[in-house]
Amino acid sequence: MFDFEGRVAVITGAASGFGREFARLGGRLGMRLVLADIEVEPLRLIEQELLEAGCDVVALQCDVSRGDQVQALADATMAHYGVVHVVFNNAGVGAGGLIWESTEADWEWLLGVNLFGVIHGMRIFTSLMLAAAKADPDYRGHILNTASVAGLQNAPTMGIYNVSKHAVVSLTETLYQDLQLIEAPIGVSLLCPFFVPTGIHQSARNRPDTRHATTTVSQRTAQAFSEKAVMSGKVSAAQVATLAFDAIRDGQFYVYSETAPLENARHRLEDLVAQRNPRDPYAEVPHVRELLRARLKS
Repeated sequence: MFDFEGRVAVITGAASGFGREFARLGGRLGMRLVLADIEVEPLRLIEQELLEAGCDVVALQCDVSRGDQVQALADATMAHYGVVHVVFNNAGVGAGGLIWESTEADWEWLLGVNLFGVIHGMRIFTSLMLAAAKADPDYRGHILNTASVAGLQNAPTMGIYNVSKHAVVSLTETLYQDLQLIEAPIGVSLLCPFFVPTGIHQSARNRPDTRHATTTVSQRTAQAFSEKAVMSGKVSAAQVATLAFDAIRDGQFYVYSETAPLENARHRLEDLVAQRNPRDPYAEVPHVRELLRARLKS
């Protein structure tokens, strides 16, 4: 059982969505918090909210796609608290469209945040946590990476996002196995939420260079579908935060906001083993597929 009281948590993407709720719940549990986000004003708002609630918290602007900025975040954490116990590699953005229509700039932006943000957080903070464990036999740590149900299946017009989240799933499962191999006192969890109202459909607001952003019919269609799906989600970000903290406390690896979408993941693995062509992810809701197809033809 992991004890949160007094432990130091680093949270990326802390200014909104899951990250903000991780911060709120961590504060209520008595954690000392380091909050990071690329958006300055929302970051200051959650920092002020937690300070007024009596929490021990610092906030730093950080573009997780840049390794030097994640290193600076780690350096600031160590300078302020001297240790880190829990890392939430959570920052993420969304984009879609027919996969061949994603530009080089699209790939660089989305993989930079969704994949390399997790890579930088994993490689930099894991080393610090291992050093803390070597110095203190009672040390216990945990890393939670935010992926998505999109990392377990492959819905059409979500290729660039699917690729990033599949990579995070692979990275996190491998991290778990590597830490198990060396018997490190560091747990790992993989968060794969379904549709949750978080604001990820508005990710373009944080794109650093919009001059290279293009929009095709398929990209606009994917954006509209994503916005509707995200905002219709029945599970809140606060509920997902509770699930995540429960998983950390109990040493649970896989964390889902809903289990119904896992049927598509099960079908995918069955097709893989049986060498069948991939099943249509919209087989159970053909009206969605037909609506999507009609939009792309318009």
